[in-house]
Parts: sequence; C-alpha cells; structure tokens
Amino acid sequence: MEQFLQQLLNGLSLGSIYALIALGYTMVYGIINLINFAHGDIYMLGAYIGFAVTTFLHLGFLPSLVIAMLLCAVIGILIEKIAYKPIRNSTRIAALITAISVSLFLEYGTMYFVKAETRTFPQVLANKSIKLFNGSLILNSTDIYIILITVVLMLLLQYIIHKTKVGKAMRAVAMDRDAAQYMGISINRTVSFTFAIGSALAGAAGVLVGVYYNSINPLMGILPGLKAFVAAVIGGIGVIPGAMFGGYFLGMTETMVSAYGGSLYKDGVAFAILILILLIKPNGLLGKNVKEKV
Repeated sequence: MEQFLQQLLNGLSLGSIYALIALGYTMVYGIINLINFAHGDIYMLGAYIGFAVTTFLHLGFLPSLVIAMLLCAVIGILIEKIAYKPIRNSTRIAALITAISVSLFLEYGTMYFVKAETRTFPQVLANKSIKLFNGSLILNSTDIYIILITVVLMLLLQYIIHKTKVGKAMRAVAMDRDAAQYMGISINRTVSFTFAIGSALAGAAGVLVGVYYNSINPLMGILPGLKAFVAAVIGGIGVIPGAMFGGYFLGMTETMVSAYGGSLYKDGVAFAILILILLIKPNGLLGKNVKEKV
C-alpha cells in the first residue's frame, strides 16, 4: 500500500507538468483550432530562461519562475504574430507544417546558441524529505512545490477564464468567432492573450522540470510536448478541465506502469491509451461537443 501511495505522489508531480503544458495546447485549439506543436519547445525555452536567471543573475526559485513565465509569454505572442497569424485562414495542412517548422526552428536555434550538451540546473530549492509510515512513504519538498504551484496556476487560470473580461472574450471567440467579432471583441488581441497565457504556463512547467530533474537540453521539449498533447486529447482537446484531468491521468498512468510493468513500456502505454480513447470517445473523456470549448 505504501509503495502504491509513493507512486501516486510521483504521478501527481509528473501529471502536474503534463497538465501545465497541455493547457496551452487546449487553449490555442479552443480559440483558433490550431495544434501548436511548437508548444513543447516553449516549455524548453522556459527551462533555459530559468537556468540563465538562476545561474547568471543568481536569483532564487520564485523570481526565476516569474521571469520565465513573462518571457515565455512574450515569445508566445511573437510566434503567433510572426508565424501563425499570416496563415490563420489557410488550410489545416499549412498550419500544421508551420507549427512543425516553428518547433524545429526553436529546437535547433536554441542548440546553435547554447550547444547540444545537457546542462545541470542549479539547486535552487532545498530538497527536504518527510518520511511517513516508518520510511515507506517519502514526501519530498520538491514534489510539494510542484503540485502546489500547479494548483495555484490552474486556479488563477480558471479565475481569468470565468471572471475577467478577457476570459469572457476568449470563451466567446471559442464558441463563435464571427459573432464575437460583430460584438466588438478583438480577435487578434484575444488570440495573442491566449498564446501568452499558454506559453507562460509552459514556461513555468520548464522551470519546474529543471528543478525536479536537475538537467535540461535543447531537445527536452519533444517527448513531453507530445505527451502533453496526448493528455489534452485524452481529456478533450479544447476543454480546459479536460487538459488538467488528462495531464494528471497520464502522469499517474506512466508512473504506475514504470513501477509495476517496466519503464520501457510507459511511452507505448501512453500512446496506446490515446488510440483507445480516439476509437471509443473521439472527443475525449470530458469532451462533449465541438461547440463546448474552453
């Protein structure tokens, strides 16, 4: 029982990372029906920004987290303005190719400047452990930080979406873009704000992963980005609670498979679940219909 609880705790930490990244996927899709495959690389940039802030400016964890979120928000807006806005009304395949191109540009552009080697993230959090059940269950302070910060960011996102004017504008654009525009809502401003929020959450996830695993590299966003997309689809792409649920579901599933079935199979199980969900419930576990987004 203690081992199960330990793996459940580990799954919550991993699921928090997936959930933060998945929120960016699902928000952008909910607004403009675009799968932003460069989103995982914004997560990678967040990790490098956190690394630079803590290494060269010698700032602590929270300042690095905030700075990474702010800079990633700016990067997300620039990517939307430069790469996605010109092809917003183009075909789906044009948008897909553009997203993949932006992803490769970010990966290898970063590699050009920081080189390809793995870097060690500074120890910015004191890693204290609390032993429960005579040492059978170990509660690390890093896990607590990751889970608490993720919950706070998700609650803040829910407040923005449901209680602010820009959040109402996002929901209106997601439901009917033309009608929202006729009502005086700026589509361009709303889309930019959506990219900013999603990119900020991805930047936060990058810093949290750097703190958790203590290592970063320019290609670190590829697999977590795909996993977060899987999480968004499992929960229901375009549905914010679905992205949260899918992230935690996938994180805990992977952890349990690694613990009881072997770590070699965790990626295969994740994508097998995706195929199963698409066959049984294509709109995702929490998805209802196309119009009920965000």
